[in-house]
Amino acid sequence: MIRRFALPLARPLETARGAIDERRGFVFARNSGVGEATPLPGWTESLDECERALEVADEAADWNAALSACEDAPAARHAVSLAKLDSEARDADASLARYLADDPAGSVPVNATVGDGSPEQTADEARAAAERGFETVKVKVGARSVEADVERLRAVWDATDVTLRTDANGAWTREQATDAFDAFADLGVEYVEQPLPAPDLAGHAELRGGDVGLALDESLTEHALADALGAADYVILKPMALGGVDRALTAAREARDVGVDPVVTTTVDAVVARTAAVHLAAAIPDVSACGIATADRLADDLAPDPAPVVSGRIRVPDAPGHGVDPAEVDADA
Repeated sequence: MIRRFALPLARPLETARGAIDERRGFVFARNSGVGEATPLPGWTESLDECERALEVADEAADWNAALSACEDAPAARHAVSLAKLDSEARDADASLARYLADDPAGSVPVNATVGDGSPEQTADEARAAAERGFETVKVKVGARSVEADVERLRAVWDATDVTLRTDANGAWTREQATDAFDAFADLGVEYVEQPLPAPDLAGHAELRGGDVGLALDESLTEHALADALGAADYVILKPMALGGVDRALTAAREARDVGVDPVVTTTVDAVVARTAAVHLAAAIPDVSACGIATADRLADDLAPDPAPVVSGRIRVPDAPGHGVDPAEVDADA
């Protein structure tokens, strides 16, 4: 069964194809499992392509055929594979995290995100996040000069003792990135996410391995994972863009095998996919703070949230499956 939904955002989301003010997608249900497909421009297939793949999957004779129908549509495959995992975990009377891993974590750390702003605004937002219990804060950079971003980060450094991360969204040249990495080292920045444009793996490879880590995000949609791992200290894994929780977990394990740290994030998904990302993070041993505290980006949701953020962590639902009650999912909205 396929049901369409549209959820308003609390504030517009900037994407590679411009700002959007709602998240549109589909709930996919089969057997006792429920999955979510929420395409995002620049990361996945279009909404129409997703719907067409799901329609074929819905008519498929079995799970394998349903998954095959979505090979070229990562958001659709996310929905089908999640419904499959949810159904199997429910049948096994196990939480999704426990179905994915023998000894999953009971809770996972998450980071807060601070957008562009003056040094004072940036410090105030980081301080507010710290007061809510967040130990890691990711600050958006790249919209201003490197010097201005250094000033903003120094204001946070002076105001809080949080672990700092930054995200440049591919905004810098190699020269700017080198200057930023040199300056950020004195401010204890853990990593810079996507400092250069996504195609530039060689440039990223030159920056990795220093006092400030390098995380790849958008580059994972441009390059094979094996190639990206050779140019990163961290990889940002978005299950919706990778084609499912199962593929994201495989990517996390491959990253760990070569000494690259995986970080789970969402594409501002609704509660079904977001909660699945919590289970995924719990299945990765000693996972770093993840970017899955995104429920507040939505003004409405499909169902009550079984995994809210409390003091900078999310407790993993222990109910069978992913923990979102299918009876409470309100699609066709």
